[in-house]
Order: sequence, then structure tokens, then C-alpha cells
Amino acid sequence: MTPSHHSRPGPEPGPGPRTRRLTVAQALIRFLAAQYTERDGVRQRLIAGTWGIFGHGNVAGIGQALVEHADVMPFHQGRNEQAMVHAAVAFARQRGRLSVQAVTTSIGPGATNLVTGAALATVNRLPVLLLPGDYFATHPADPLLQQLEHPTAADVSVNDTLRPVSRFFDRVTRPEALVPSALNAVRVLTDPAETGAVTLALPQDVQAEAHDWPEEFFAERVWRIRRPAPDPAELADAVAAIRSAARPLIVAGGGVHHSAAEDALRALADATGIPVASTQAGKGSLRYDHPADLGGIGHTGTAVSDDLARTADLVIGVGTRYTDFTTASGTLFQHPHVRFVNLNITAFDAHKMAAATLVCDARAGLASLVDALAGHRVDPAYEGEYRAGKERWQRVTEAAFAAFDDSAVPTQAQVLGALDAVVGDEDVVINAAGSLPGDLHRLWRARSPRQYHLEYGYSCMGYEIPAAVGVQQAAPDTPVWALVGDGTYLMMPTEIVTAVQEDLPVKLLLVQNHGYASIGGLSETVGAERFGTAYRHRAPDGSFTGAPLPVDLAANAASLGMDVLRAGTVGELRTALRTARAAHRPTCVYVETDTGATAAAAAPPAEAWWDVPVAEVAAREAAVDARKRYEQEVTARRRPL
Repeated sequence: MTPSHHSRPGPEPGPGPRTRRLTVAQALIRFLAAQYTERDGVRQRLIAGTWGIFGHGNVAGIGQALVEHADVMPFHQGRNEQAMVHAAVAFARQRGRLSVQAVTTSIGPGATNLVTGAALATVNRLPVLLLPGDYFATHPADPLLQQLEHPTAADVSVNDTLRPVSRFFDRVTRPEALVPSALNAVRVLTDPAETGAVTLALPQDVQAEAHDWPEEFFAERVWRIRRPAPDPAELADAVAAIRSAARPLIVAGGGVHHSAAEDALRALADATGIPVASTQAGKGSLRYDHPADLGGIGHTGTAVSDDLARTADLVIGVGTRYTDFTTASGTLFQHPHVRFVNLNITAFDAHKMAAATLVCDARAGLASLVDALAGHRVDPAYEGEYRAGKERWQRVTEAAFAAFDDSAVPTQAQVLGALDAVVGDEDVVINAAGSLPGDLHRLWRARSPRQYHLEYGYSCMGYEIPAAVGVQQAAPDTPVWALVGDGTYLMMPTEIVTAVQEDLPVKLLLVQNHGYASIGGLSETVGAERFGTAYRHRAPDGSFTGAPLPVDLAANAASLGMDVLRAGTVGELRTALRTARAAHRPTCVYVETDTGATAAAAAPPAEAWWDVPVAEVAAREAAVDARKRYEQEVTARRRPL
């Protein structure tokens, strides 16, 4: 670990401090362009570019500054403010949180459209810099166009909605305030334990105000990313717990990827034989065919992972937040004497599950465990048990992926099987919401650390297409796939236009199943009878059980500039996917899936529970029956103390 978080050249000798006269917006862009990160001796630019949609509140300030300083700050034109944040977040994830993007918007609706993306970034511990316009700091006229008037607090604007979803927030009401605010913003963006959405609200008059800035403000600064080592006492406790455990299990979370700790995790699994199950964010921490990799864990996990979790006497969490999907809403870890050791760079997450803590960088902590556990290995019988379970699950996956009739309409699992046969180790597969995350977590065979890109911390519909744009920008030569259901597509297809504009060869796999498949299934299990979850005409009784809507999503994608390949059968799907992967421009593969009883039987069911409260009293039989099942399941919940 370096002694300081950032470094920069010292001041040049001279008779006095040198200054440069720029507007606040110009100064901010110049400052951002001079910031760098460094980890493990590798240096890269921190702010790689700025997304923007211009309106009053940023067009005359940040907009003019981006024109004036186009030589140092690349610009990307977005179509939806939320989508711009999604693209920037995906870019940062692909770059290991070492390089990020900024997003600028107008005031009013442009700014409030950032809130969902900001929450997604902060929940997932991913950095993004938000630069929304704000009302006049000098109040020359009230109210302004799009200004929300608060009757008791004149300093409140709609941008205050970004406070609870930002890791750092400031409103820059004077030019002098930009210097400490900008430095704090970058401090948080580059802190692996504190990062998330960072918001600098910029009043439109202040953006355009000129000021004499010290030249030192624009000097290059290198922010070194810390790798804090484990505390010796905490390490000794963790080692003792592992050595005394008969059935240890590692739960790999997104922190493994953020720390680039995959090799260290593999070294620990190789040396000790401890099996590894992964969260949605951690999948791919081990390659799928590694003997110790058990696949996903929790509600959407594999049978082998969840079976071992129920009997584990020690759970070693590495970079995980222990969401309810991971813990099966507190019902998964059932050993009467189960203990937890949590390796996490944040004490906040390390203390979850009443765990013994190892607060440190994931790679540094795992490497220390490898050294301290030299000579230790799990019992051969335990190793044989989980390897046999892994083989059984592999057969389940192969059966779900298999399609014996090329002329048949594919199930969703067979769609994934066809994609699995086409992708290479370097491809990135992106998804976020609907029924696909469950099938992917259980079935997808991740070949490399960056291949499996699931946003499941916030599970935000509409994330996938803009995320594919961001990942493609971060990895220009990588095949990038956005897996999108019809529900998600209808939420946010607009960044298709951005992909076309920037000539980004993203691949869109658009799955049509005529509604919200995931929520439809959940609705049925909780007694809500799939109400309001299908995209169909109203039947005479008022229910949505009529014919599917005559909506042609493939035609819509084509109208936005994509090349579109329609696949009606398994054979046509395989051909279309191969064509799309080789394409050099944005390409959509459109497929309508079989959603009948056969399709449902082909997909493996959930291996663990998820708590969605059911109506305690109801007149309809479906809800009454669902409540009985709920009361049985909830009895298994326990809180570690």
C-alpha cells in the first residue's frame, strides 16, 4: 500500500503563483482530464469521456466547455439520461473501476432521470460522476423553467433527490468551491471502499462564471488504488476457523472481480480444495470447468451449491454483500453451528452475518490466506462429494441446453444453449432483470472473469442495451451481447441509436415471450394469479388473457438502425447467432421462445427460497394456498448472531 492516495508534480519555481482564467465548467473539464489512477504499477486515465444530453442548465456551461476542450475530453451523445448512467457504470465495471465516465444533464427532468442510474451505481459499488445542471445560485428570477419550488427551503432543488443515492454530493455555488469539491469527488470515485455515484450539482450561472484558477489545479494527479493488507490478528483468526472447519464453503462476490483477485482465489481453491460458489456479481471468479467451481448460490443457484451451503460449517465470504438472493432470505445456511468469515474491503460488509472479519483488499487477503494455510486441505471425502454434485449439475445444464429438433421453437434455456455454443472466452454477456438472470446464474458456463456481466444488485430493467454500449466502448475488440426480454426492451431501447451513431458492433439477443415472464411466475406462486404481467389484449372478462399484442420489436430495432436477424427455430437461431458474432455493426437476433409446459419443465427450478410476503388474509383460493406455503417456508429463516 502506498503512503498517499494520490501524487502530482510539485509547483514550478517562479516569482509567484500562476493562474489561468477559465469558466467554472471549463476548469472542471480541464481538471477531470488530468486525473489518473494507478494500481499495481499500471496507470490509466480516470475520466475516459463524458456523456451528455444538453438543455438549459448545461448547454451554455458544460456544453460550451466540452466544445472548447474537445482535445482533452471525448464526448458521447446519449438519448436518455438514465441510460447514459447505465452505459457509464458498465464501462467502469469492464475497466475494473479504474477508469470511469462522467454524465452531464440539464436541470429538471434531465437531472431527476439520473436517480435510478445513480442508485444502481451505488448499490453495486461502481463509480460514475454525475454533473447535473441546477438552478441559478444568484436567484435572478424565481421560479425558473423546470424549477421545483419548496415552500420552506429555498436552497432545495430536484437534484437533492440524488443525495441518498450518491456516495458524495455537493452543490457548487461559488467558483472557489469547485477546487475542494472536485478533489473530494475524485477521492470517492477512486476509493475502492467508498466508491459509487458521485454528484456535483452545478448551478447554471456558476458554470459560466469566470475565475482565476491556480495552475496547480490542472496538473496531472495520480490516484493510487489501495490494496490494504489484512490485520495479522484477524488473519490468524480466519486461518484458525478454516483449519478447524470440516465443510468450508467460499462465497465469491463482486469484490473478487473489482480487486482482480481471480488468480488468488484460484490459488486458494487449488491449494486447499475448498469449493467456491458465486453470487450474481461474483460468477466467473473461477472458470466454470475448474474442479472447485460450483456455480451460482442462493435462490438462483445450482443444486450442488445450495446443498453444500445448507451443510457448511464455515462460510468464507469474499467481496460479497450477502443479499437476500444469496442467502435465500436467511434460510440457506442451516448447519446448527455455522460460522462466517468475511473478507471484504469495507468493514460495513465484512461485519454482516455476525462474521469474523478480514477487512482488506480481496487479492491481498486471499494471497495471505494461501500462505498461512500452507499444507491444509479439506477431507478427500468432502472434495469427492462436491465434485460428484458438480458432475450431476453439469448433466442438468446439458439437458436444459440440448435441442434435438432444429425445426422446433426454442425454449429460453435452449436459447442460452445456442449462445453458449457460439461465444468465445473473450465474449461478454450482459443481463439484468426478468427470468434470464435466474437461468443464467444456474446454467451459464462462464469462461473468463469479465464474461458474465449481470447487474443484479439493483436488477434494473433497461440496463442491458446501454450497458452493452458502455462495455463495447471499454473493450472495443470484444464481442458484447445484450440479452434482453421484451419487457426490458420496451423500457429502454433508445441507446441502439447511440450504438449506431458510434458504430459499435454490439449484439442484441432479443427474446420475445409476450410479457414479464419472471414476475408472472412469481405472481402465480404468491397467489396474485399472473395479474397484469402479460402483454395481451383484454379478454371480455377484463383480464389480460386475449391474443398477444401485434407488436413487432424486431421491426422497431431495425427502425433504430440495427441489422436484424429473425430466428423462428433452433436451427435458424444457431445460424443467426454465428452471423451476429461476426458482424461489424450493431446487430439484433430476434427469437420468440416456447413458453408452454414443455419449456417450463426444461428449465431447472429454483433450488432455494426467496421471501416475498403473501397476503395474510384473502378470499381467493390461490392466495390462501400461497399463504400456507409461505408460512411453512419462513420457519426456516434464521439470523446469525
